[in-house]
Amino acid sequence: MPEYAKPIARLIEELKRLPGIGPKSAQRIAFHLLKAEAAEAEQLAAAIQELKQSLRLCEVCNNVTDISPCGYCSDASRDSRLLCVVEEPGNIVPIEQTGRYRGHYHVLHGVLSPLQGIGPEQLRMANLLDRVRSGGVEEIILATNPTVEGEATALYLAKLLKPLGVRVTRIAMGIPVGGELEYADTATVSKAMEGRKEI
Repeated sequence: MPEYAKPIARLIEELKRLPGIGPKSAQRIAFHLLKAEAAEAEQLAAAIQELKQSLRLCEVCNNVTDISPCGYCSDASRDSRLLCVVEEPGNIVPIEQTGRYRGHYHVLHGVLSPLQGIGPEQLRMANLLDRVRSGGVEEIILATNPTVEGEATALYLAKLLKPLGVRVTRIAMGIPVGGELEYADTATVSKAMEGRKEI
């Protein structure tokens, strides 16, 4: 890396730690901030500080929120019989954008990954089981990602939840809308065939 003044080099190094930001992007952002008005840089710094100081986890579902319980948990119009389990807080937004789900959520904050030392104890599973045991939940929708870790987490949760007398379902997977069969991989086509439904 070219030699920069220490403050720029430090900022570039910090920016490179962010997901999706490589060395070139970090340099562009650093020089953009250098050229920006002082007020713009201060607004960014204030937004980051507010993020770290004001946000916490919802006491019910573990979503990131500035109030607890969060807006989803405190919304009386949502169906409390449905509980959608997701890996991360960011997974809630795409589900909400569909406008098709009006139940509650539970955020695990990760997936099982023995190679990275992440077991059930590192995830927020205990309060999920407590929520189900307290009654009222009729269906758990496992909406973990279709990765090896996401599948393992869904299977592990299904084994824990089924004995509690709730219906456990998994989100459907397969060919995306607008996709073509000839370009889909074998695993995707296999999931699509397994998840077929009557029309």
